Amino acid sequence: MAAINDLINQVQDQELRARLQAEVNKLSKQKKFGLVYEEHMPECTALYDAPIRVGSKVALKDKQITTIYEVKGLSDSKVQCYDKVTQCEIELPLEDLICIAEFGEPIYPYLELVDSVCNAPDSSLWHTLIEADNYHALQLLEYLYAGQVDCIYIDPPYNTGARDWKYNNDYVDSSDAYRHSKWLSMMEKRLRLAKKLLNPKDSVLIVTIDEKEYLHLGCLLEELFPEAKMQMVSSVISVQGSVREGMFTRSNEYIYFVFIGEARAEKTSDDMLNPEASEKHKDHVWFQFIRTGKGALREDSPNLFYPFFINEDGSLNSVGDPLPINESIESVTAPEGTIAVWPITSKGLEGRWRTGIEVARNRAKSGFLRAGKSLRGRQYSMMTLNQGTIDAISKGELTICGYQNDGSAIIDTSHRSIKRTAKTVWNKTSHNAGWHGTKLLDAILLEGSFPYPKSIYAVHDAMRFFVENKPNALILDFFSGSGTTLHAVNLLNAEDGGQRRCIMVTNNEVSDEESKRLKKDGFKPGDPEWESLGIAQYVTWPRTVCSIEGHDVSGNPLKGNYLDSERSMADGFEANAAFFKLGFLDKNAVALGRQFKELLPVLWMKTGCVGTCPRLNSDELPSILVFPENGFAILLDELIFPEFIDKVNAEDAVEHIFIVTDSIGGFKEMASHLQAENVYQMYRDYLDNFRINIGR
Repeated sequence: MAAINDLINQVQDQELRARLQAEVNKLSKQKKFGLVYEEHMPECTALYDAPIRVGSKVALKDKQITTIYEVKGLSDSKVQCYDKVTQCEIELPLEDLICIAEFGEPIYPYLELVDSVCNAPDSSLWHTLIEADNYHALQLLEYLYAGQVDCIYIDPPYNTGARDWKYNNDYVDSSDAYRHSKWLSMMEKRLRLAKKLLNPKDSVLIVTIDEKEYLHLGCLLEELFPEAKMQMVSSVISVQGSVREGMFTRSNEYIYFVFIGEARAEKTSDDMLNPEASEKHKDHVWFQFIRTGKGALREDSPNLFYPFFINEDGSLNSVGDPLPINESIESVTAPEGTIAVWPITSKGLEGRWRTGIEVARNRAKSGFLRAGKSLRGRQYSMMTLNQGTIDAISKGELTICGYQNDGSAIIDTSHRSIKRTAKTVWNKTSHNAGWHGTKLLDAILLEGSFPYPKSIYAVHDAMRFFVENKPNALILDFFSGSGTTLHAVNLLNAEDGGQRRCIMVTNNEVSDEESKRLKKDGFKPGDPEWESLGIAQYVTWPRTVCSIEGHDVSGNPLKGNYLDSERSMADGFEANAAFFKLGFLDKNAVALGRQFKELLPVLWMKTGCVGTCPRLNSDELPSILVFPENGFAILLDELIFPEFIDKVNAEDAVEHIFIVTDSIGGFKEMASHLQAENVYQMYRDYLDNFRINIGR
């Protein structure tokens, strides 16, 4: 690069030299290593509910957003638009236009409560579904839960070329030469925001994918999470497989696990590849006491070379002292009536035991060591309970139901579940996407309304490795589609009484086939007839309601039980969920406090979704709002702070307080008198967050 700059400096024409330098500067900023892909026109979001006003940015409905217009004037049916690129004005029909939000613009989102389901009125646990473009939803969630999410599970579009996802309001299909880079651009923007949500100390990102993009995704994750550990699992999702003409039939997909901070995959009852292995070895608790593998010879650990003295009846008499490395076993005389057992390997070499002399004597005293069957009449093998089994006995997970004649313990393993490390190939019949994904969803919605839903047990298993020991985990899925993730979280909670909370985000797109039919019938995006058939309203939310209440969309009780339990699907779950639609506020109105009603659900989410989301039925706002059942309070008029402080400090349940004031000094002074753990300045806190989003 230095040589090129030297050559540029030799160019006499100043204008040409400047142009060359500018182009070289652009090239120098491009990546030299890692994943390289085309940068595309930034994504735009269609705001179907936003009114078109002078100054609004608009585009044509249901068209690829390649041209953005600024509204200069409008009448009842016509809009005067200005195209900044061509610098021309054009008149367009009002009904053909939608407002749009350009990528990177500061946004001021709010949540409109659409519906809710309450099947546990005494529980403060509320899940949430947000209908939105997931990029803007992630911007909102960053304000709400930065660094607080324990697990993100996403099943993004696989970019198969089958027109299964959109970029800038247009389906991407196999004929698009840039479909891979468009997919990467879309994923990169969202994963950058997702990273900010994950708890940096201990959390996990789980992403499923198939062979179309798994290489690109792996490189992207490596680039975005260089400090994390990462593994890829191959998961069998259909033994029948999906036929590829002239190629191998695909029966699996891939799952990336990104381990953030101290995250670790907990052990499981089977290894995910051979589920029958745990049953086969359930009664196997005694193991060879001689060390095997690396470092297993006497010279590696001389102090672990000592004899056991075995009586003629096979019982353990005593444990001898370590033999110095320069002495042979012939120098040791066994007590009368006993034989000495040394750690001699199968090849006749002098080995060593697993533990030191004190541990061995303690285990022998407790009945945790015994002599095994004699080997060809010349030697005994020493057997021991491993430390995991001994710990399980001390915790009461396993019981000693008696002792053998030789004094060794008899362990009751009838209720034992061996914990094993999962392998990186998963082959479980419960993960079959057809049986436990499509058929389950069809049983709820009564028809094939969503292509290729995940098996609920596949999602359940992927998450439980990381949230099994986190009963209050916060879990996010921002490609929620058919709603399997929330269904799986409810199943996890039902199994162990946990209070894990799930946030789902999905758009409300209709399928390519459905959109063609709707257009033929004269409907457009934004029309109620169109929106009612979108994913969020037609699939995700109905599945959520039905699975919680235990019935199908016609009200009939669901049939069957959940696998590995006696829990009937008709019993539903003791859970609650709220359905929101994300919209955008006018910045100036927010600053003046005129749109507080629309922000109330945002504050409810920020404070943990405790209790039923409060609503204001009047346009007139009181000066003080206290919601002890939701754990938060708001002061809208700082002049009556003395009255406010008496009310909120008397409520132990109020842990979050919002104060509406323009004065930073006044805010700090008021906050110092409040007992609540979390105090926020409205609206500065809210507006500043989304102002930071500029340029993303």
